[in-house]
Amino acid sequence: MQNDHNNEKTQDHKVSKKEVLSEIQEDLDIRQQRRRMFPRAALVGLGAGLAASLFRVVLAGSDAMRNGLIEWSHQFPLLGWVFPLAFSALGAILSVILVRRYAPETSGSGIPHLEAVLHRLRSLNWKRVLLVKFIAGALAIGGGLALGREGPTVQMGGAIGDAISRWLKVPPRERRTLIAAGAGAGLAAAFNAPLSGVIFVLEEIQRDFHSSVFGAAFLAAAIADIVTRLLSGAFPVFSIPSYSTPPTASLPVFALLGILAGLLGIAFNRSLLGTMNLFARVKGGWNLALVAGVGAMVGIAGWFSPMAIGSGHSLAETTLAGNLILSAIPIFFIIRFIMTISSYGSGAAGGIFAPLLAIGALLGLAIGQIANQIAPSIVPQPAVFAVVGMAAYFTAIVRAPLTGIVLIVEMTGNY
Repeated sequence: MQNDHNNEKTQDHKVSKKEVLSEIQEDLDIRQQRRRMFPRAALVGLGAGLAASLFRVVLAGSDAMRNGLIEWSHQFPLLGWVFPLAFSALGAILSVILVRRYAPETSGSGIPHLEAVLHRLRSLNWKRVLLVKFIAGALAIGGGLALGREGPTVQMGGAIGDAISRWLKVPPRERRTLIAAGAGAGLAAAFNAPLSGVIFVLEEIQRDFHSSVFGAAFLAAAIADIVTRLLSGAFPVFSIPSYSTPPTASLPVFALLGILAGLLGIAFNRSLLGTMNLFARVKGGWNLALVAGVGAMVGIAGWFSPMAIGSGHSLAETTLAGNLILSAIPIFFIIRFIMTISSYGSGAAGGIFAPLLAIGALLGLAIGQIANQIAPSIVPQPAVFAVVGMAAYFTAIVRAPLTGIVLIVEMTGNY
């Protein structure tokens, strides 16, 4: 029995030694993987930041051209509206033709396509995606469609991650990590929001909280943000006044805002799906005619109010500053709602996050102003609700609450 007991102790000692060696080897493998992954993720972040900065410059030039055209066209009161109508319709048609002919996966934001790639359901041709998304996105958003730049930068960032992984011939798992890191870097570069880029990867894109994924996404997003700030300026996306903290008594009003945002988010998602199905059912030349009609509608809206079209950045800043009267908010809300679902449903290349933020800000300001008129002591600053409305409406539609909260904090530079 003594021999049996000694044999058991020896066996336990061997097993323990084997486990220790296995853990040491696993730790060495993880360290080696990080040494390989992190420089590659930094390279992805650099590429995504440069692509996003160039895209931002092109869109700024397009916006200036469109606004200049609208201002010039007002010299002709009777027929001047034709020029912005033709400009927006042409941009919409060219964007949709490019997408459908050369890269159908670049339709809309492109984020669902990246998610399918990461789940090994779709393939990714980075050359085609990068080129088509850049040009088609510039045509659609520059033409005034109610779309944002973050969708193109997310998909282009993912394409850059794929390109670098193929150049360096990394294993499939690392390739997917670099694609996800590029997507997060694209969001970070679009909104100057690196933490949001990381959380977006973990919460929505890959849904993988492994340390290597977190590290790669964090490094790529940080590098992309640094690059865009160096090239475009180290300022928050939205400039808002420094509002004081709302009183605790106003929390029920914020809860009401959340409920309304949720209900209107359901209405938006159902309307968006219905619009996409409508465009899918209409075939051939009639489909392009429908796309042209969307562009024409945008152009007419721009003729009356240039602030109402495009990504909605100017409208959102005006709303966040509280510079819209209550009677004007429903008009802008309905116009932006219709233009956003029709612009996205048309299949043109462009994101949906920025338009959602503008609509959410309008909703929040309306609730804040109504509550201020009823109980000014409880809601002394209605514009605070515009900031919260952005996060609430974003969350209601995208279903990514952590991303929504952090995104608004970073975009406004005020927690």
